[in-house]
Amino acid sequence: MTEKLYDNDAFLLDFTARVLSCREQGSCWLVELDRTAFFPEGGGQGADHGTLGSARVTDCHEKGGIVYHTTDMPLSTGETVEGHVDGKRRLSMMQQHSGEHIFSGLVHARFGYNNVGFHIGSDAVTMDFDGKMTLEEALEIERLVNEAIWKDLPVRAEYPPQEVLATLPYRSKKEIDGPLRIVSIEGYDICACCGTHVRTTGQIGQVKVTGFMHYKNGVRISILCGMRALDFENGLLSEVRDISHITSEQPGKLAPAVEKLRKERDDFQYHLEQLAMRYFTAEISRTEGDVRMITADYLAVSQLRPAAGLLAASCALALVLIPREGGWNYAISSKSTDVRPLSRKLQSLFSGRGGGSPDMVQGILGDASPEAILKALTEE
Repeated sequence: MTEKLYDNDAFLLDFTARVLSCREQGSCWLVELDRTAFFPEGGGQGADHGTLGSARVTDCHEKGGIVYHTTDMPLSTGETVEGHVDGKRRLSMMQQHSGEHIFSGLVHARFGYNNVGFHIGSDAVTMDFDGKMTLEEALEIERLVNEAIWKDLPVRAEYPPQEVLATLPYRSKKEIDGPLRIVSIEGYDICACCGTHVRTTGQIGQVKVTGFMHYKNGVRISILCGMRALDFENGLLSEVRDISHITSEQPGKLAPAVEKLRKERDDFQYHLEQLAMRYFTAEISRTEGDVRMITADYLAVSQLRPAAGLLAASCALALVLIPREGGWNYAISSKSTDVRPLSRKLQSLFSGRGGGSPDMVQGILGDASPEAILKALTEE
C-alpha cells in the first residue's frame, strides 16, 4: 500500500520516496513508490502532474491501494527520488473540488438533491443533480457559496472513528469500502471524499456558475472556482468590450444593440436572396434545351431546391450547381423523369451523396468541372 502523503497535507508539494518498481507501458513507464504526494485520478478529480527526479509525471492512478505514476522516462528500482507536485495545478484542483463541496452541500440542504455526477474538466467543473431547479435558483446557490467563501471557514479532512461516523449526516456519492475520510465545512457540507482540499474556504477565492442545462431527470450545472473563475470573467469582459466597440453602445445596452444588428442582417439577407432569385430567373430566360444547367454562385444553399424547381418548369431536366469548398452543392429536378437514378450516377462518378424524391434530389458532389457534370448527366 502506498503511503498517501496528500491525505494529511494537501499543500505538501515536495517529498522524497523510494522507487519500488518501474515497468514500461507503451511509450511511458509506470512507477510505484513507497510514499507519494501525487494525488491519483479519482472521485471526479484529475491526477496531479509534476516531476520525479528528471522524469515528468503526466498522470497518476490508484489500483488496490497502490498509486502508479506515469512518467516519460524510467526510474531505477530501489533508488530514492525527489518528487515535486505542480503547485499551480494542485491549487486549482483544490479550489474546484472545495467549491463543489459547498455548492453540492447547499443544494442537498435546500432541495434534498444528490450530486450523482461530478467531474473537474478542462473547461469547467460539472455537477449532475438528480432533481429539477431553475437557473435563478442555481444562481442563488452561487451567491450563498460565495458568502461561505467570504467567511473563511475551516475545511477539515479526517478519518472519524466508527462510533463518531455513525452519528454524522454525511453525503456520499458511492459505497466506500474501508475507512471513510470525511471532508466537512461547518454549516455547509459533510461529505465522504478522497480528494485534496484547501485549508479554509477563503482559499477558494470565488465560485461562478458558467453553465446550466436540464439533464436526464435533473440538471447539469457547470462552475469555475478561484483563478479559473477569474480568467473566465476576464474573458467575458474582453468580449463585452469588443461588442461594445462594434455596436458603439455601453455595457448594459448591448443586448438591444446586438438584436438590432441581427434584424438588420436578416432584412439584408432577405432582400439579397430576393435579388439573387430575380437574377436566377433572368438567367433561365437565357438558357435553352431540354436539359439545362445553371451554375449560381450568388444563391444561398437554402435556395437550391426552389431554384431547381423553377428551372425545371421550363425544361425536361434541370441541374443547378452552387460552389462549395472542394466541390458543389447540387439539385436535379424534373416534372416528368425520376431523377434519383441520375443523381446516383453523379454521386458515383464524382464522390457525392444526397437524396430526395422522384422529382427532386439534392446533395453534394466532389471537385469537377460543370461541363463534366453536365456531360455525365446527359450521356447514356
